[in-house]
Amino acid sequence: MTASKATKEDTVLYQPVLGARRLSNYWWASVTLLGGAGFLLAGVSSYTGLNLLPFADPTQLVFLPQGIAMCFYGVVGLLLSSYLWLIVLWDVGGGYNRFDKQAQEAQIFRWGFPGNNRQIDLHYPLSDILAVRVDIKEGINPKRALYLRVKGKGDMPLTRVGQPLPLSQLENQGAELARFLQVPLEGL
Repeated sequence: MTASKATKEDTVLYQPVLGARRLSNYWWASVTLLGGAGFLLAGVSSYTGLNLLPFADPTQLVFLPQGIAMCFYGVVGLLLSSYLWLIVLWDVGGGYNRFDKQAQEAQIFRWGFPGNNRQIDLHYPLSDILAVRVDIKEGINPKRALYLRVKGKGDMPLTRVGQPLPLSQLENQGAELARFLQVPLEGL
């Protein structure tokens, strides 16, 4: 989640949420595309006897079992790369949090996978918001997230999934949101 933006009247707080369009996803999609294509070309080269790779000579590989294994790994790599490029294209998990004092409404919007539930658009009256909760778990798999505690609905996640936010940024965003909504900040 990047920096929050308040309007001139300070009645609307808008917080964009970064989804799948992160640098790491672009990196891994590119790496798996190149690796998968390399393995597939090596397997095809071992079958046809034509060298399709300029930096190696896979024609010396025996097609059964080495070449067929290379083809299998290449197809799996290309399928994984396709999946990664599609979630980046669809921006799965991206969206925004919008809090409007004038309309007395909180909106949580996220993009999902294509289908009936492509758009996740939740609206809550500000009067139903009980608190802003900060969840911090350190260790091998750290978790740092903000939640909106809503009456009768439980805790709604506000931060991105995946890479945890820096602790100072999480605390600042939680405090800013709790101050804007005039609700308690829990978990610190």
